[in-house]
Amino acid sequence: MLVSHPNPQLFNHHHKPTKLGTLRPTNQTQCLSKLGFNRWSQRRRRCNSTVRPQSVLSVDDEVLKSAIKADRNSKNYRYDVIVIGSGIGGLVAATQLAVKGARVLVLEKYVIPGGSSGFYQRDGYTFDFGSSVMFGFSEKGNLNLITQALAAVGCKMQVIPDPTTVHFHLPHNLSVQVHREYSEFITELISKFPHEKQGILKFYGECWKIFNALNSLELKSLEEPIYLFGQFFKKPLECLTLAYYLPQNAGDIARKFIKDPELLSFIDAECFIVSTVNAVQAPMINASMVLCDRHFGGINYPVGGVGGIAKSLAKGLVDQGSEILYKANVTNIIMEGGKAVGVRLSDGREFFAKTIVSNATRWDTFGKLLKGEDLPKDEQNFQKLYVKAPSFLSIHMGVKAEILPPDTDCHHFVLEDNWTNLEKPYGSIFLSIPTILDSSLAPKGRHILHIFTTASMEDWKGMSQKDYEAKKELVAEEIISRLEKKLFPGLKSSIVFKEVGTPKTHKRYLARDNGTYGPMPRGNLKGLLGMPFNTTAIDGLYCVGGSCFPGQGVIAVAFSGVMCAHRVAADIGIEKSSPVLDAALLRLLGWLRTLA
Repeated sequence: MLVSHPNPQLFNHHHKPTKLGTLRPTNQTQCLSKLGFNRWSQRRRRCNSTVRPQSVLSVDDEVLKSAIKADRNSKNYRYDVIVIGSGIGGLVAATQLAVKGARVLVLEKYVIPGGSSGFYQRDGYTFDFGSSVMFGFSEKGNLNLITQALAAVGCKMQVIPDPTTVHFHLPHNLSVQVHREYSEFITELISKFPHEKQGILKFYGECWKIFNALNSLELKSLEEPIYLFGQFFKKPLECLTLAYYLPQNAGDIARKFIKDPELLSFIDAECFIVSTVNAVQAPMINASMVLCDRHFGGINYPVGGVGGIAKSLAKGLVDQGSEILYKANVTNIIMEGGKAVGVRLSDGREFFAKTIVSNATRWDTFGKLLKGEDLPKDEQNFQKLYVKAPSFLSIHMGVKAEILPPDTDCHHFVLEDNWTNLEKPYGSIFLSIPTILDSSLAPKGRHILHIFTTASMEDWKGMSQKDYEAKKELVAEEIISRLEKKLFPGLKSSIVFKEVGTPKTHKRYLARDNGTYGPMPRGNLKGLLGMPFNTTAIDGLYCVGGSCFPGQGVIAVAFSGVMCAHRVAADIGIEKSSPVLDAALLRLLGWLRTLA
């Protein structure tokens, strides 16, 4: 889903870095303290309980210095893998590798884990940085990747089922609720477009065909031939189904069955909230994962907030004997003999490992971290096919609870006047109200509104700080006015807390080039054919996250993390591998990308 990040002024940054993994904790309180949080609830001590921080970070400089002393100016490969960044993709890759026996070091620029799936606390509110629409938390199937990732490190989170994925408020007063139960959603959609009943059933039926095939497979690296051939022999029809749809886009398939332009525009909106592109540009496999999993596994909100996912994974990583270092700003990937062998931080420290995994965007990885290196041909081709998706303007608000009707849904998508505004900056609005599901996130009698809309970095450059702050307030005022008019009369008068973030905020705190959240096709590409996987043209360097196959979104980046861990594990000798088959498969995949 769409994601965003709070304002730079929201945090107290006078904290020193905290090193993890040097000592093994004897209980959860110690473990959470080593994760960098000062005071934790003492009422629940087991890993599968919900634990919420009361403040942001603690300090232990001496522990930090002693823990990293052995690595300074050393190339003894103390680590098997270094992961740059602790977004969900990076943490899933790191924990999967740690469980397999690898010694992993995660380096995080910020003061808490999670990247765009992090959190912050202010005035009694716990705000999610990004989207509160959480996939991958169910107890069944193979696409419950967050559940699986947590279980791999012995953790389980309490979740609250969301009865409605999203409530659409669209032009011409079209209102559609995406109910958790598939039959209820389809019945409502057909009631809006009765003349398109067969087309609706056929299009979403195609989505289910893809989802069921994907959900039946054990998900590992598509770059590892032993696994790939094994899955093909076990599930040939399912594999052939996915291969058939790999080069196809959702909009093209929708247009085979549906003619009504407004219904096709609705499907554009369905894809846009997942990938920031319309259905014609959205890969069918990606669309199917989301459009079906919201009914199969459902949307489930983690008690205490989305930030608990990353905290639990980070805790699990440390429990496995690996480490995470905060306020560790990687500025260079160190190369020797054409191989990535380590990283250098902004303070001059260096760490070395057998392999490097970058959870940064591909633009940041190859444009900033690999200074002085020629851009590999594969990356040149990637940048010809894909551009940076837009960033976001985000508004985090606390409001008086009585302003919301009692039957208010948790998630809303608002596009009031014209379908052509769907992809324009500030054209459409996504709204999450997580306190509808978990009231503990806000003070009594209050609700959280997290509002975000697409915005370009270019729109926020070249102005003084005073003009910048004034523009933030002006744009936020316009967005809030639209919600007041469409959804909640009197909204402005109910606001008791407000913070605004822009693309500059996203760039600063998430180290994302222009605040982007991943790639967007330049034109109408052939599905996922052009999307790069985890390996790169640089020996020893891998990428993970939203700019790798299968793309943006929590479930997609978790999938990317699982795939990356499997491929890295094979390459460092803790999973089976076949160098001859590896080389042949990688050449084949490279050729297929040229067909996009």
